[in-house]
Amino acid sequence: MKQRETGPARVAQVRAQLADVLATLDDPTDVDAFLEDLCTPAEIEALADRWSVVPLLAQGLSYRHVHEVTGVSVTTVGRIARCLEGGAGGYRAALARTADPAEEHPRVAATP
Repeated sequence: MKQRETGPARVAQVRAQLADVLATLDDPTDVDAFLEDLCTPAEIEALADRWSVVPLLAQGLSYRHVHEVTGVSVTTVGRIARCLEGGAGGYRAALARTADPAEEHPRVAATP
C-alpha cells in the first residue's frame, strides 16, 4: 500500500469516516457495490477469504482443517484466530450479528 505523509490524527479521522460510511449501509447490495468501488478484486477476495474462516474457527475447527476447507493459508488462519481471541472484537461483533444465537453454525464435513 502506498505510504503517505499524513499524521496519525488524519489517518484516524479518515478511518473513522470510513467506519461511519460502512455503518450507514444497511443493504447488502449497497455494501457489495461500495466494496466493489472501493477495493480491487484481489482485496475483496482477501476480505471474503478471511471472513470465511471466522465461523469455522468459532466452531472450534483446527487451523489445518480450516485451511483444507477454505484454502486460506494456515498463517492467515492463525492470525484470524488471534484476532478472535484478543483482537479489537470486530470479528466477534460481526459473527454475533450474523449468527442465530440459538443455532450453531453448521459443521463442515471433514475432508478426506
